Amino acid sequence: MLGLRTIARAAAELRCDVRSAHERDPAASGVGTVEILTTWPGVQALLAHRISHRLHRHGVPMLPRLVAHVSRVLTGIEIHPAARIGRALFIDHGSGVVIGETAVIGDDVTIYQGVTLGGTGFQTGKRHPTVGNCVTIGSGAKLLGPITVGNNAKIGANSVVINDVPDNTTVVGNPGHPVRVEGRKVEGPDADWIHLPDPIADAMGALGRRVVELEAQVRELGGTPDGTKPDVAPVEAEVHVLRPKQGRSPAGG
Repeated sequence: MLGLRTIARAAAELRCDVRSAHERDPAASGVGTVEILTTWPGVQALLAHRISHRLHRHGVPMLPRLVAHVSRVLTGIEIHPAARIGRALFIDHGSGVVIGETAVIGDDVTIYQGVTLGGTGFQTGKRHPTVGNCVTIGSGAKLLGPITVGNNAKIGANSVVINDVPDNTTVVGNPGHPVRVEGRKVEGPDADWIHLPDPIADAMGALGRRVVELEAQVRELGGTPDGTKPDVAPVEAEVHVLRPKQGRSPAGG
């Protein structure tokens, strides 16, 4: 039965969800609460999940899955009724988001469209990710298996993460590679996907510089490796960064 305490808690969660949309979505600037509740699919899907999750916890048959199914049809976001979600989750746009049965999401997490918190294989028990607090997960990212994503982590768009992610770590690529955080404190969710570190570009740049150094050493030793002088003047290799990290951050940093 619904008591006054349950209703009060549901109202508080709803206010928190709407506030997170106002704070993290630039498109919500100047938009009223009623409009967000009626037109923001991420907020609607989260509200439906909180209802279906409580029904699931109380052992109500069929109805939790029915609520989740209707929510998926209306919003394009699929959240299993058993998934555990903390405070102030914000799902931006949301189309194609899938959150599996044993997934656990902490507080103040931001998820963009196309994200999957999925399992691997047909094992039973805990088989979906556990996401810490204040995590940002970029568009199209896939987090697979019973991995743990630490607090304040950032998952780059279209990354495929199959291993644990430590706190305060940025992960990019397929499979996901942890890269060093630049140390810049970002207020709110870090949605800057342009200035992410690129380990492949860094490795290619290092190889290119090493080739130039070796060519210079060969010339100092008398020309070509077989001792003869080269017929043409040597040309130093020019290394191009695969993804220049220039321009103003779209996240406002």
